[in-house]
Amino acid sequence: MDTHYFNDKATVLVVDDTPDNLSLMSALLKNSYKVKVANHGDKALRIATSATPPELILLDVMMPDIDGYEVCRRLKANPRTRDIPVIFLTARSEVEDEQKGLALGAVDYITKPISPPILMARVATQLSLKASADFLRSQNDFLETEVARRTSELEAIQDVTILAMASLAETRDSETGKHLLRTQRYVKALAEKLRLHPRFSNFLTDLNIKVLFKSAPLHDIGKVGIPDRILLKPGRFEPQELEIMKNHTLLGRDAIQLAEDWLGKPVEFLTIAKEIALCHQERWDGSGYPGALAGDTIPASARLMAVADVYDALISRRVYKDRMTHEQATQIIVDGRGSHFDPDVVDAFVEIADEFQSIAQRYPDSDDDLQRKIDFLAQAVAVDA
Repeated sequence: MDTHYFNDKATVLVVDDTPDNLSLMSALLKNSYKVKVANHGDKALRIATSATPPELILLDVMMPDIDGYEVCRRLKANPRTRDIPVIFLTARSEVEDEQKGLALGAVDYITKPISPPILMARVATQLSLKASADFLRSQNDFLETEVARRTSELEAIQDVTILAMASLAETRDSETGKHLLRTQRYVKALAEKLRLHPRFSNFLTDLNIKVLFKSAPLHDIGKVGIPDRILLKPGRFEPQELEIMKNHTLLGRDAIQLAEDWLGKPVEFLTIAKEIALCHQERWDGSGYPGALAGDTIPASARLMAVADVYDALISRRVYKDRMTHEQATQIIVDGRGSHFDPDVVDAFVEIADEFQSIAQRYPDSDDDLQRKIDFLAQAVAVDA
């Protein structure tokens, strides 16, 4: 317990409009406490909200202008003063008066004429209780701050780990790191647009939208396991090459599952990451891969990722193709409504297409990004040769 009230004198504010009562109470309290006085409610409120507020207030009820009940109500309504214990000290002795005072938040109600030993005992009791409450609050504040700090650190580690894993795949692909940043934001924009949609509202909670944003960069993590001769091929895939390429969805899911297995327990954001890695190449009509899933059997996370991924692939320049305009990419997404993509996700995309374009403009690929990929491709081809 914080014992500063006993090592350093606690401050007691006495509020009464009668000078004799103020003198009497000051004389009674001064040997044990620091005493401040106020002869009306406004002054009491100013002292209570000052830089050095009292630890306890002894408050008369019957005062001109603002009575004690109103002073107490204002004290308890103000976050700065609501934790200061108030003891009513009054000649009003009816049960209803006492009930009203306690209902307003007072910790005690003492009627005049007072018994000095009783008054001193009750003041000491309430100051001791306040010391305990203040100590607990300070401990709770510290713990909350520490939990927030450690949570922030863990989230930062989590974010860095995800991006590091995703970047590992990106270094072996013809895409750039900006692709990861863009698709993250596309998925978040779609999720926020669909969060109140009846088909998506149960899934698109604040937490899941946050997890979607974190997980999106892992959609192509499985490309780490695809041979360079296929992954970096500048032309069209042969049928057998395409089948190997399709395995990146399974490899990605399995890699994330392995990480989860090492942890020894399910991890919520990895569950969504596995869905996205495995199913973002599925198509609404069942013609996608790896499981030929159709309709709502495709996880919602993967349906959002599919639109984000395809849009970005279309507007991005690659070693083997030039970029499309925003309008051309939008039309291809619209043409895929009900076949490649969930119709409702496409409708949401159309409504926020300008936001997609804005994201792409904020995170553009540079010529250096593309040149780096060209150089890497040339090196990989030379090694294979």
